[in-house]
Amino acid sequence: MSILIKNSKIVTQNEERKILEGDLYIEDDLIVEIGKVNVEAEFVLKNKIIMPGLINTHTHLPMTLMRGYGDDLPLEEWLTTKIWPIERKLNEKMIKAGTRLAFIEMISTGTTCCADMYFFEDTIAEVALEMGMRCFAGFSIIDFDTPEMKSEMLLPECEKFIKKWKKNEMVKPVVAPHSTYSCSPETLQKSSELAKRYDVLLHTHCSETRNEVYTVLKKYKSRPLEQLKKNGMLTEKTILAHCGWITKGEVMEIAKSGACVSHNPVSNMKLATGGYTPLPELFNAGAVVTLGTDGAASNNKLDMFETMKFAALIHKHHRWDASIVNAQQTLDMATVNAGKFFGVNASIEEGKKADVICLEIEPNLIPIHNIVSHIVYSASGFNVSDVIINGKMIMRGREFIYVDKNKIMEEAEKAKEELLSK
Repeated sequence: MSILIKNSKIVTQNEERKILEGDLYIEDDLIVEIGKVNVEAEFVLKNKIIMPGLINTHTHLPMTLMRGYGDDLPLEEWLTTKIWPIERKLNEKMIKAGTRLAFIEMISTGTTCCADMYFFEDTIAEVALEMGMRCFAGFSIIDFDTPEMKSEMLLPECEKFIKKWKKNEMVKPVVAPHSTYSCSPETLQKSSELAKRYDVLLHTHCSETRNEVYTVLKKYKSRPLEQLKKNGMLTEKTILAHCGWITKGEVMEIAKSGACVSHNPVSNMKLATGGYTPLPELFNAGAVVTLGTDGAASNNKLDMFETMKFAALIHKHHRWDASIVNAQQTLDMATVNAGKFFGVNASIEEGKKADVICLEIEPNLIPIHNIVSHIVYSASGFNVSDVIINGKMIMRGREFIYVDKNKIMEEAEKAKEELLSK
């Protein structure tokens, strides 16, 4: 496949963070040429803002089926009376419908790569491959039965899952023990050993709420981060979702370990967790910091543009300092920071893999004083017109090329009705 994008503004996100004007040519899966390009191409686009695809580092894809279900409740009540009971009714057909809906939403809003964590992860991985999405698929490990299988089967089945997907280019297997409050020390240790044995990533929740921190402290005499560290889970291959209730000492521990923090500002505000991932301290310590939406049940969107804006604004407001987290730092979290951790390209450079999105220059982006500022503070997912993943045109002019968007939405609505009927 060949794609030529003419007369555009290019937000490279390269080492120098250059903003260029000109053409971009993609052939097969690579960015071949940037500048003045005179070639024939299968797809030709014009007058865009070109930027790297966004990377969502923490989500629960099938939870799109629970979007708006049980809103405006305290977190513990929301989980125990709404989410956990309905999750027990999930089946493979519902998972497919919810995952397809999630990918439609994410691609429509400029996300080209995500890190998921849920049940039926093999099914989720198959849907990712079907829809052309780059996905780090987290096989959930937890100390109770899931809708898919008995708890004692989770680790052996996770190992089979890793073996199946380990060599796939687009879908990468991840070991995802849920948290320190839902996984015993033995489960955490075995998860860590499994990930190390196959050299894959780990993905877990960490210090999302004050209640979590003190529950774990009371039970194990250590805070969640220390519990992860003691059980081999704090490594340079670990995604730590949330980290809203970590201390300054824990910030230094995370930075030292090389683990990736996934900040989920919209979900945390909606669930009123009360804590703020301490971005300035993490930046100063040299930690890897990225962004996630969390699941659509607690966000209720998967729009990374919204997440970028919230991430910047929360910290300005909370710290009484408008300069504390700037637009460039925020865009970096959603692109190059995540790309470096995951080992995927998140810049526009010749010879690199082509995960590229195009924005229409609509009234909300005019006049252009600072494109990076506009991306973070002015743009939304609705500005995304075209999405290219691994050199393949997935969406053009907001129309999906390989899947039927309306059918996917209809199937999700039917799955929701079936879920509620149970």
